[in-house]
Amino acid sequence: MRIDAHQHYWRPERGDYGWLTQEMTTLYRDYLPEHLVGHLDAGGIDGTIVVQAAATHEETEFMLSLADHDPRIFGVVGWVDLLSPAYREQLERFRRHPKFVGIRVMIQDMSDPGVVLEPAYVEAFRYLEREGLPVDLLVTSGQLPVLLQLMKEVPGLHGVVDHLAKPPIASGSLEPWKAQISEMAGYPGIYCKLSGMVTEAKHDGWQHADFIPYVRVVLEAFGAKRVMFGSDWPVCLLAATYEEVLEVLRRALPDEMSAAEKADLFGNNARTFYRL
Repeated sequence: MRIDAHQHYWRPERGDYGWLTQEMTTLYRDYLPEHLVGHLDAGGIDGTIVVQAAATHEETEFMLSLADHDPRIFGVVGWVDLLSPAYREQLERFRRHPKFVGIRVMIQDMSDPGVVLEPAYVEAFRYLEREGLPVDLLVTSGQLPVLLQLMKEVPGLHGVVDHLAKPPIASGSLEPWKAQISEMAGYPGIYCKLSGMVTEAKHDGWQHADFIPYVRVVLEAFGAKRVMFGSDWPVCLLAATYEEVLEVLRRALPDEMSAAEKADLFGNNARTFYRL
């Protein structure tokens, strides 16, 4: 079974996507299951994991309502306010839904990412660690040192780094990202999504060769059992079509990668991580 482990649906008129403005002409429109299904069919993708794009409970409920009517939504990664006294109760409410599979913490959007090292956040992450709840971790490459500090507090976290931690693909630089993402891979409960790469490259001038070093670093560090394909659709449309994203990853994989390892990357690992 082939799974896209990272994509989004949204309807801007819902009003809680603060980052999505009318000036963003490519993205400021409805993106719903009927807009993606043809691309899934063309790419041989059986289903997807839909990931939150707004820091509200209402958006999580919106995604779960879509999942109620779309069998190709295999799981929903939602959001809870980990600083709220009621976050555990909110989590339990979402977890009653059979397609709720985890939450995402958007460190990328924090004005001071170091806040996740404060006691209230650390306590919440320790709860997630004890529960074994899948946690998507959205960080930029410059925030990896903070995430590595957090991992010292919660070394057993069941988490996945989204978008390879957004390395500087446009500039072609590897360090210090390479050393830091490799250190992250030292935590056995941490996976990495091979997603979001085209938007970290030059949007109007990327080449397939641009992505090879970054994919190979992740594969060497995490191995074939802790990586997942994700399209990051529709955000990817800023730089590439859905089909081009699939081709970027296909061309970046080592020739010696076995069919079984590719099956893990394109589906089995997502099933394992999100406990589908």
